[in-house]
Amino acid sequence: MLEAIFPKELLKQEMSGERFVQIPEEIRDVYRLYRPTPMYRARGLEKALKTPAKIYYKYEGVSPPGSHKPNTAVAQAYYNMKEGVEKLTTETGAGQWGSSLAFGGAFFDIDVEVYMVRISYEQKPYRRVMMQLYGADVYPSPSDRTDVGKKLFAEDPECTGSLGIAISEAVEACLKDDRAKYSLGSVLNHVLMHQTVIGQEAKEQLAMVEEYPDKIIGCVGGGSSFAGLFEPFYYDKVMGKAPKEVDFTAVESTACPSMSAGKYMYDHGDTGRIIPLVLMHTLGHDFVPDPIHAGGLRYHGMAPTLSLMANEGAINVSAHNQTDTFEAAALFTRTEGIVPAPEPSHAIKEVVDEAIRCKETGEEKTLLFLLCGHGHFDMKAYDDYLAGKLQPYEMPKEKIDASLNRLKAMYPEINK
Repeated sequence: MLEAIFPKELLKQEMSGERFVQIPEEIRDVYRLYRPTPMYRARGLEKALKTPAKIYYKYEGVSPPGSHKPNTAVAQAYYNMKEGVEKLTTETGAGQWGSSLAFGGAFFDIDVEVYMVRISYEQKPYRRVMMQLYGADVYPSPSDRTDVGKKLFAEDPECTGSLGIAISEAVEACLKDDRAKYSLGSVLNHVLMHQTVIGQEAKEQLAMVEEYPDKIIGCVGGGSSFAGLFEPFYYDKVMGKAPKEVDFTAVESTACPSMSAGKYMYDHGDTGRIIPLVLMHTLGHDFVPDPIHAGGLRYHGMAPTLSLMANEGAINVSAHNQTDTFEAAALFTRTEGIVPAPEPSHAIKEVVDEAIRCKETGEEKTLLFLLCGHGHFDMKAYDDYLAGKLQPYEMPKEKIDASLNRLKAMYPEINK
């Protein structure tokens, strides 16, 4: 069934029992433009917090599109090209994924059509410009180009959009075009696997300074950046190769808390219910979160593998609101010089809290987090922060319960 939207090689990787998959040389050739990405010790932040903790961060903002997303975008464009696909359709939230797939499509001569969540389309126009420079066509979602988009516009002309809606539009557009396949930037197994190049590099870089983390922290929207960093270390842990005990913490937004406030249930990955049911932590496929600036964290669900791990207690989950995360981001900018994207600023907030706990307890922990992208296209968000206009947006339990109750009623036999 999934061959209608994905090429065979990516489906093989999605279902594979193999632990390692070799990276083709053609993909490595593109990776060499920016990989390996740097590892930094945040000495300025350590000093400002007066913490005994050592803070390291892996920085993916050096890629041409400015985030970690090209690690899978380049791979997906390559595998589609090898199977004769001429066009890729996709969605994007804040624009990191859309610009990355456009980047990958440019290298392997594939047309790219992007449905960008409307609120982000309006908040981040320069992400759209970047996609167009790479050759992609970009449309605000919901749009008038698909049946799903037209229906939602008719119901709510002021709809700000969501990743679930944009996914539905991109999948529908794919199914209506014989030349096209669909490309997803997070959630699925093969996407998370492509991102583990981050963690593999991080292990080698830390080994150069004889370090190994006590705690690994990353933001989660669909889960790809966090999985890319921590999974190679998790492999060490479960195989008995880790030199010390290591914990893993996924950090999400209080405006879209799929793991910390959602439920582990079967749900669709898209609002239009085109994609098959998936067992994951979810807030409900028709859930539309508040218009926070961290567009990449506005997805109603979570990667099935991370959902399973959270459900079994293999990873910890935390959530922060956007006013607190921007405060942490501003501190990081002043002490480290890099302006972080709103999404990884959630991880920075968790790191700051953990470093303060270390100061209070005297623990000399080694903390590692992923700075998965820069915030150069997020100046409107920082302008709102400096002007005191940001809202914390903590999702009411009543709204979450209502969404999940609708899902239970829709599929009562499997979501008891």
